[in-house]
Amino acid sequence: MSDAPEVRPPVVTPVRVVIAVCLIAPFVAMLWVGSYAKVDPAFIGIPFFYWYQMLWVLISTALTMTAYKLWQRDQRARHGGAK
Repeated sequence: MSDAPEVRPPVVTPVRVVIAVCLIAPFVAMLWVGSYAKVDPAFIGIPFFYWYQMLWVLISTALTMTAYKLWQRDQRARHGGAK
């Protein structure tokens, strides 16, 4: 008999897939330069190339925060179910 805690293997759940998509989306958006390497449409005189990237700073923040909150909830559910 071992007193070591039970180690559960990682599980792929829909919530974890959403977390992964939230974290990967900004990388895909920024690495796909051809999708935003243009001047038009300009926004208040700022070329599309620049304002698109700045918009992704805000979007990335929201997606990272969402992923973090989902991860916290997932961990609470995972560890709460063991008690």
